[in-house]
Amino acid sequence: MPENRSPVAPTVVRLPQYTKADQDEILGDSDDPFGVASTGLKWLPKEVHFGIRHDRRLVAHVGLLRLPVVIGDARTEVVGVGGVAVASTVRGRGLARLTIAAALEHAAAMGPRHALLFCRPPLVPLYQRLGWHPLDTQVLVEQPEADVVAMPLRTMVTPLREAADWPPGTVRLLSLPM
Repeated sequence: MPENRSPVAPTVVRLPQYTKADQDEILGDSDDPFGVASTGLKWLPKEVHFGIRHDRRLVAHVGLLRLPVVIGDARTEVVGVGGVAVASTVRGRGLARLTIAAALEHAAAMGPRHALLFCRPPLVPLYQRLGWHPLDTQVLVEQPEADVVAMPLRTMVTPLREAADWPPGTVRLLSLPM
């Protein structure tokens, strides 16, 4: 986007697919575009994608995936949110807020009571401004070689329904993280 902001408000659309080329269009061609390679974790691809295009260029993305989880002794499901990306040339314009809001509106119709995401500590304040809450409990995730490992990133949750309080207890994602 040029320095002059477009008079047309950005529109979030559901994307039919999201490829590595799409990610590169937003974040550039990098071996570690999300800054999490040092964790050594394997990640699941998302199944539902939302994005914003500007001048035919994809400039923002959020992906969703429904996942099984155990919280304390209760098995349930969450909507995993991941692949949140905004092109550096358009950051600070509310595009993350717009794409996440559209994705969460869709997530609310998917059934689970909560959405969950993992992020690097410097991003926690951004997600808190968007209504997410950090969990202060250990979160376990599956990994191919180690079976189950503690998530080294911050785990954040947000309700998808009124009065959907997050239950107490250790959290175990019954899959790879998203």
